[in-house]
Amino acid sequence: MGTDDERDRGAQIDRWLVGKAREGDPQAYEELIRRHRDRIYRIALRITGDAADADDVTQEVVIQLWTALAGFAGTSAFTTWLYRVVVNRSLDHRRRHRPTQEPRETDLAPVAGPERSVVAGEEVRAGLEAIARLPENQRVPLVLCQIEGLSYAQAAAITKTSEATVRGRLARARATLLAEMRSWS
Repeated sequence: MGTDDERDRGAQIDRWLVGKAREGDPQAYEELIRRHRDRIYRIALRITGDAADADDVTQEVVIQLWTALAGFAGTSAFTTWLYRVVVNRSLDHRRRHRPTQEPRETDLAPVAGPERSVVAGEEVRAGLEAIARLPENQRVPLVLCQIEGLSYAQAAAITKTSEATVRGRLARARATLLAEMRSWS
């Protein structure tokens, strides 16, 4: 996730780009999207459980952000607000379009994640399938905290719950995944 200085610098850049985009600067908006597109896709993939759905959600979010930036108050970090938009859009999409197939290892090809260098293909596939089967109230904290590396406080702000709720749901998600993945150890 980077050092505190890198995160602070990234947040400053985001604030500047948001300000310029809100003034109507399309280049600033494009740069903002470029900086966060992989993250948007990664979160959408892990919540929807399907690469095609994740592509759809990513496109919807990119389109929605242009108009939604006017409503961004700046009371939280841009990334916190963006995660909330992506999570909501992903959950809505998943409710409307139940996944027809489980995610495959090859679905992750455009996004490099830590799991790609640690586990082999079949284990990755089994892990993704296990994550996709989690109830959404457990899947979202798992994706945000465990995979994206956000703090409990950040995940609580995004999910509009308490830190204790995030911790509890994350613990249940980890226990479920551990039980399902025991055969791989």
